[in-house]
Amino acid sequence: MSLARTLSPLIGGDVRDDPYTRHLYSSDASMYAIEPLAVAFPRDAGDVQALVAACGELEVPVLPRGAGTSLAGQTVGAAVIVDFSRHMNKILQIDGMIARVQPGVVQDQLNRAARRHGLMFGPDTSTSNRATIGGMIGNNSAGSHSVRYGSTIDHVESVSVVLADATMPDLAADARLKAAVAEVVQGLDLTGFPRFWRHSGGYRLDRAADGDLTKLIVGSEGTLAVVTEATVALVDRPRAKAIAVGHFTSTPAAIAATADALAFDAASVELIDKAILDLSRQRVDYAGLGGILEGDPEALLFVEFFGDTPAEVADRVDKLAATWKANGHGYHTLRATAERDQAAVLKVRKAGLGLLMASSVGSRRPLAFVEDTAVPPERLLPYVEEFARILDGHGLRAGFYGHCSVGCLHIRPFVDLRATGEIGRMRAVAEEIAELAARNGGVNSSEHGDGLARSEFNRRLFGDEIYEAMRRIKQVFDPRGLLNPGKIVDAPPMTDHLRDPAMPEPRPLPTTLSFAGGMHAAADRCMNVGVCRKDDTGVMCPSYMATREEEHSTRGRANALVKALSSDDPRQAMGDDRLHGILDLCLECKACQSECPLGVDMAALKSEFLHQYQQQHGVPLRARLFGAIRTLNRLGSATAPLSNLLAGPLRGPLGLSRRRPLPRFRRDTLLRWHARRHPPAAGREVILLADSFTTYTEPGVGQAAVELLERAGYRVRLAADGCCGRSSISKGLLDRAGSMAETMVDRLSGSDAPIVGLEPSCLLTLKDEYRALLPGDPRVAAVAARARLVPDLLVEAVDDGSLVLGDGLRGRKILLHGHCHEKAVVGTDATRALLSRIPGAEVEEIDAGCCGMAGSFGFESEHYDLSMRIGGLRLFPAIAASSPDTLLAATGVSCRQQIAHGAGRAARHPVELLHQVIDQS
Repeated sequence: MSLARTLSPLIGGDVRDDPYTRHLYSSDASMYAIEPLAVAFPRDAGDVQALVAACGELEVPVLPRGAGTSLAGQTVGAAVIVDFSRHMNKILQIDGMIARVQPGVVQDQLNRAARRHGLMFGPDTSTSNRATIGGMIGNNSAGSHSVRYGSTIDHVESVSVVLADATMPDLAADARLKAAVAEVVQGLDLTGFPRFWRHSGGYRLDRAADGDLTKLIVGSEGTLAVVTEATVALVDRPRAKAIAVGHFTSTPAAIAATADALAFDAASVELIDKAILDLSRQRVDYAGLGGILEGDPEALLFVEFFGDTPAEVADRVDKLAATWKANGHGYHTLRATAERDQAAVLKVRKAGLGLLMASSVGSRRPLAFVEDTAVPPERLLPYVEEFARILDGHGLRAGFYGHCSVGCLHIRPFVDLRATGEIGRMRAVAEEIAELAARNGGVNSSEHGDGLARSEFNRRLFGDEIYEAMRRIKQVFDPRGLLNPGKIVDAPPMTDHLRDPAMPEPRPLPTTLSFAGGMHAAADRCMNVGVCRKDDTGVMCPSYMATREEEHSTRGRANALVKALSSDDPRQAMGDDRLHGILDLCLECKACQSECPLGVDMAALKSEFLHQYQQQHGVPLRARLFGAIRTLNRLGSATAPLSNLLAGPLRGPLGLSRRRPLPRFRRDTLLRWHARRHPPAAGREVILLADSFTTYTEPGVGQAAVELLERAGYRVRLAADGCCGRSSISKGLLDRAGSMAETMVDRLSGSDAPIVGLEPSCLLTLKDEYRALLPGDPRVAAVAARARLVPDLLVEAVDDGSLVLGDGLRGRKILLHGHCHEKAVVGTDATRALLSRIPGAEVEEIDAGCCGMAGSFGFESEHYDLSMRIGGLRLFPAIAASSPDTLLAATGVSCRQQIAHGAGRAARHPVELLHQVIDQS
């Protein structure tokens, strides 16, 4: 009997041990991979106790896990992985300055709840939107404000645990455990342990010497006990914040300016170097910072101040800027006192790791093995200079970012572990850096823990006496070594279990879409940093937000594809039904293209997968029909209103939900309306992409756009002879999509006029997917350069006076919901700007993620419930919270359909609202 079948009946949650689940949990954000024996998803502490008891009887190891974003390999192992993030993620109580939480609670989730009380959790990692409190306890995480708030160990009041023998002791009162620990630590010379206060390596014997067993659990990486609940202290949320962004000509120059910042009681002093800054400038979602920087700095220092009033913190920013200038530090100081500017700079600062990893090429990646050292801040400059010399001596380059305020820079050398000699070089660097940190009074692990990367060095760094005491502590809590074995003590060499060298060379798989380096390389860009597991902001990943399932995150899907594409026969693996199930709930929103720091394009990968899958299994009738949406809509409009009456009975045979209203075909199409008109003969030509929806089901949107463009001085020509291929791409009908793309490029290449569109998914197909469908066609880039959304042109027209608007919506509030593809490819700035040009209107863009409709996805019976659940996460509540007279604007036809059905309100395309206020004088 499989392990899952043995364990599943014992708990209320479920246990899985199929090959795909085990592969998905074989890695974390480190350079390691070990396939687990099974993965369990407990619902409560009773489940955890039952799992540990059963595993103990079977002598099977147990490994607790949160978001799986560990950088040192703590959460991989040949064990039953216990995933707390899926079910055990409840905030149980906030009482005064104390919170009781389950281990799967995400840091930002706790802070959202605490905010209502004017509080927050002090430690704040850059992964706060997916890191769990349980994981932070396991690592003794710290974060950017540790100079003020310390580490997690300073905020954990108590923990409920299950020990390896399945008992659940009260750590504050258990006399046996207290006596056993006291026997280990008494007589130990703990002078100078740890060397530096910001320390997350080994076991905290210094805290255990005080008899506090809770503090001993913190930072133990699940090797001593399994935490099922924690009581943590909260801190007051600062009433006001301000940020000074110093611009420097070198990284050493930025580090040298740290002392001045600390003298003004900075809450954080963070550094990023030019390598990371340049990467941020290439990304749509990080463009906000690049637009406000001065010149081309080699390094930035972000100094954050907390206070009671905006005036207080602004004054400290000014004083720091003056001090830096007087002392010759830097050449410019940006003052970010407005919330919007602060959001832009903090977004880039927190994304340092992901942005650095985005510069990976194949298996040459910025690896985490010397990235967590910390030294006293006054030693940081000489330490970093020697660090750089060591890297230079080994011919390595690295990105520099991190916490100057506490002497911790996360320096990640680029290493290709598949290349000859690179493993040995990595090890040599690790040994030299560990010794360098020690010589400078620092530590080898300061917030990321030991895991597989650093545990091997603990005896050398702590000495035999303290290391043996740590081994005895492990024996006290886990005498059989069943809790996350091989971490902190008795660890394998750091060069064991490396992920990349163990992966087989992928066999070639011909694809229809073009992927740089091939489909395997496109999926393997994922380095498991887990941004796709966030649940409170942005779009990525809507299906994960709704299901909390690893396999329904971008990371899970990418890893599943890597497994399939690494098999002996990748073509056959593409026909696997289990793999189809993992990819099925991808909405192809494209958010991962921009929000994933590594730019994993799961929408393209899913399209190619469906193409490969259907070559083996055939194309379903529904996919054929939706893939030919232009033909379907054209026929529906030609036979309306009869077609609207006949569409209902077709729901069952086509697998369409009876709960979802179908769009109504319009007899009076955009094409018929345009043919009756006498448009102006003069003016600059613009080509309007008459998409399948604007043309046949919502012609009013197209009519408004044509009249606005004409008012702005354009002569509008409709491109209405064919389909862009968007729907065929989403259904994996790539041969048909390629033909459509080629035809469309032929028709659009005979002019240099701007190409504009109203439906973002259609217009942006010209800018995005055509490059992958027609990689050898030089005309594609020219067409892409001409393709713009209609709001782009209308904003220019309003600003230059060509289009004059009236007061028809003065005093009205407009809520804007942008289309996912728009957000991912070009951003919503132009659409928001267009609405803001309406005189007297108040415009707010809601951060509501994906609407959940995703074209045909929300119509399909098996996807309807998930579609509505996604809409209900943030979009529907945001609309419900608005007043009835608030106007709703949505750029996507699917979004407008979902809002009407799920929120019971009508949303209009932004051009319709603009058309409503054309100055008729």
